[in-house]
Amino acid sequence: MFSQPFTLSTFYMIAGFLISMYSCVSNDVIQTLGTYLSSSKKFPTWVIWSFTSAVLILTITLGWMINDGDMSFGRLERIPFPDHFTLVHVLPPIILLFLTRYGIPVSTTFLILSIFSASNVEVIGMILTKSILGYIIAIISAIIIYSIIARPVERYFYYTQKEKISKWWIAAKWLSTAFLWSQWLMQDAANLFVYLPRKASLGELVFVLTAFCAFLWVVAYKRGGEIQKIVKMKTNVQDPRSATIIDLIYALILLYFIQLNNVPMSTTWVFVGLLAGREIALYHRLRFESPKKMYKHIFKDLTKVTFGLVVSIVVVVLLTQFETVKSFFMSHFM
Repeated sequence: MFSQPFTLSTFYMIAGFLISMYSCVSNDVIQTLGTYLSSSKKFPTWVIWSFTSAVLILTITLGWMINDGDMSFGRLERIPFPDHFTLVHVLPPIILLFLTRYGIPVSTTFLILSIFSASNVEVIGMILTKSILGYIIAIISAIIIYSIIARPVERYFYYTQKEKISKWWIAAKWLSTAFLWSQWLMQDAANLFVYLPRKASLGELVFVLTAFCAFLWVVAYKRGGEIQKIVKMKTNVQDPRSATIIDLIYALILLYFIQLNNVPMSTTWVFVGLLAGREIALYHRLRFESPKKMYKHIFKDLTKVTFGLVVSIVVVVLLTQFETVKSFFMSHFM
């Protein structure tokens, strides 16, 4: 990035990376830092920012060192680095940023990576399959686990939420957040670094970390933004103890998929499946809310991510096949 002449292609590459990084973090913060932000309202912004930045720097730097300059943890092996960047490569993260503003959890993986792998239908199919599998595994795992722990654990948390919580639980929450945040960075590294050379120099690493930490300050200051409302609607997630369990389950599922293969996936689908399974189990075991309200939330979340997937596919088709689409409409409707 710094060794090549500064051209319009280089400008699009850097702009795409910066916008993509901010839009990805803004959109996916609900998954990784959502419960942490909800349960850490009493902590000042600088504490939250310092903690999340420290985990970020450690994870990305270790990945860069272990993988010989590859910050994507091998997630981009099937997606080639473009010879030339155009405005088409910059538009997807801009669209993602716009949708995030309205609280729509769009799949960053489909929207951004599909632009770079539009000519390889097999890769897109593998990403889609892995993401749907993630949703299924997450919802089944959550139903099983919370059906077991709902009455002895979650009910106790619910009725003691106004009491003083042990410092051990607070420490556990921060540790689980660090674990989840690092796993998400490894899994979603492809979305973040698809605009950059597959082998980054030390200068590029420093640039990435600086930009990322700057964006994290905005996220910490806004406490997640509009999209954070999806987390806040769920049962008792603002309790650090419940949030710790959610983070651990989610992180372990991501760890499983990281070890499974290096195909990128939509972590949004995994997270929505986890929350859906949790709400279903808590309803059947504890009946804290009406079934109508519970299924309404689940259906609403699933509708949002499905809509996000459809939007992603439509945007990719329009951007990559613009001339074909233009010719079709010109010949049939003009």
